[in-house]
Amino acid sequence: MRLSQSPRRRPWILLAAGALGACGVAIAADPPTSYMPVVIKETFAAIKARMERDKPAVERRQRSLLEQRYDLSDQPVRGLRMSGGKPVQGGVRVRLPAGASWEQLAAMTPEQIRERDLFPAGFLPLPHPNHAEGGMVFPKFHIEAVKRAEQRDLTRFDLDFDLPDHFLPDFPAPIYLTTRPDLGDVSKGQLVTINNYYELFNGVLNPKQLEGLRLLVTPFAQQQFNQTEDRRSALPSRGVACLDCHSNGHTVAATHLVGDIRPQPFRHRIDTPTLRGVNVQRLFGSQRALKTVEDFTEFEQRAAYFDGDPVIATKKGINILDRGHQVHAMGEFQAILDFPPAPKLDLFGKLKPGASDAQKRGQELFFGKAQCSACHAPPYYTDNSMHNLQVERFFKPQTINGRFAAMDGPIKTFPLRGIKDSPPYLHDGRLLTLEDTVEFFNVVLQTRLEPQEKDDLVAFLRAL
Repeated sequence: MRLSQSPRRRPWILLAAGALGACGVAIAADPPTSYMPVVIKETFAAIKARMERDKPAVERRQRSLLEQRYDLSDQPVRGLRMSGGKPVQGGVRVRLPAGASWEQLAAMTPEQIRERDLFPAGFLPLPHPNHAEGGMVFPKFHIEAVKRAEQRDLTRFDLDFDLPDHFLPDFPAPIYLTTRPDLGDVSKGQLVTINNYYELFNGVLNPKQLEGLRLLVTPFAQQQFNQTEDRRSALPSRGVACLDCHSNGHTVAATHLVGDIRPQPFRHRIDTPTLRGVNVQRLFGSQRALKTVEDFTEFEQRAAYFDGDPVIATKKGINILDRGHQVHAMGEFQAILDFPPAPKLDLFGKLKPGASDAQKRGQELFFGKAQCSACHAPPYYTDNSMHNLQVERFFKPQTINGRFAAMDGPIKTFPLRGIKDSPPYLHDGRLLTLEDTVEFFNVVLQTRLEPQEKDDLVAFLRAL
């Protein structure tokens, strides 16, 4: 399985193969390969024309999948906003299978749910907007902001982002620093780019941190955005910056496919995680094999930007960073990105006396019946470990828009501090709201929460 769309075979090759097959001669299929094609047989104009022609059908297929899975309507929670002011979406958005209720599912065994095909479609792995093609895809609002700021275009001619804007994080997101909590949002409501980072942070950061930030907002060549004929931008591109996905050190929920799994149908969609609180984390990368943020930063530039293929990286413009100077500087800036303020939490990460009754009940559930604290320990609500939920117990293997859904494997315990600022949820963004997330874990962990208990647990999560 090739990682990008392969050039079409010449008709005479297909005719010859058919003739030989009719004569009983065995025809060997293309052997599996871990590498992308380096020599492209189509012109850029032909690739672009073909993909633009196919784009409407690809997007209709993904939109249909999302509408079958979720209620995508705009339903913000009254009086609740993210740290930057964006309304928080509420309610369970995953659609139930016909004839089932959440209470019935929670009372069934995994085997019963699997055999009766009752696992909600919204709980299954979420495919990339075009899983066979893959690559970085950015929300439209971020693309437009980067164009205004830098005249750099992150539009793909073959594909647009799939999830509606109201399910995505604040933009531009506030930036909080562990070194200067007195300043509040140091971004001053602006999207930090190569054009304004110095003005905003000179005098706030030390010289090493400032240099690290400069590199984090500098565009470098990437698989879809570069100068080659197999790019996915209309014009040759300067590339992508680290803070395009991790906008303002947070996230715009940009998506991609993990670089460390083959073949293509098995690769997981990535919901870009926030960089807030990265200083308290000890595992990095899609399969969490990297142990420091410096390791992750270097890996991103050398391989992850190019779907984990160092051969294609050489063709497209690998950016090899100096570990002692550049990588450490980038890591030092990332390490001072703080979680948003949580005025209802004490220094141990627990609720202060002034919290609401619902939040207090939710906290008791979190550390008790709901079993959340088994993985999410205060004060940052992570155990810096990985856990395999074995969700495949609940459904039969199936292919969903090019994604072979069989198992997720071990997944990192992400911090829950500031979690209301970071939708959508789970590693691939399959859960749109915190209510969806509570329903998912109630079924998967079989905790049998009552409706009021679910509401209370969401109330507590929103206070973190």
